[in-house]
Amino acid sequence: MLRLALVAAGLVLSTAMPVTAQQSPPPAVRYDEHANAGRTPPPAAALRNPFAGDSSVAAEGQKLFEGFNCAACHGGVTGAMAPSIGDGRWRYGGSDGAIFHSVFYGRPRGMPAFGGHLPTESIWKMVTYLQSIQPTRDTLATTTW
Repeated sequence: MLRLALVAAGLVLSTAMPVTAQQSPPPAVRYDEHANAGRTPPPAAALRNPFAGDSSVAAEGQKLFEGFNCAACHGGVTGAMAPSIGDGRWRYGGSDGAIFHSVFYGRPRGMPAFGGHLPTESIWKMVTYLQSIQPTRDTLATTTW
């Protein structure tokens, strides 16, 4: 009744309830470079990129990367206020699953979580783009590991 009164008064523009996209979270990713307590690593699933190696999907992923302003923070891909993602080094792991988790859940100190805003298909397209970036020879020569 109150909602109808608000609509009639022009205070609510629509009687439709907001729709939110619910996504189930991706499975946990096992980071093989992490030390395990004991001999058995924790349970985790392997996330598989359904678009791995597809150059046309990588081009779509690049458009998403630029369209969601990722390129501004990451200086294109060479680094700015966010780390370089074109130098072959990955702070949180460079596997498809690890990159997916970084985009889906975000990371401390500035990387926003896109999992609640982008469909998983779009995130995989960005992962495909990021995996297509080949570090330049100069970058590899000057990188200190």
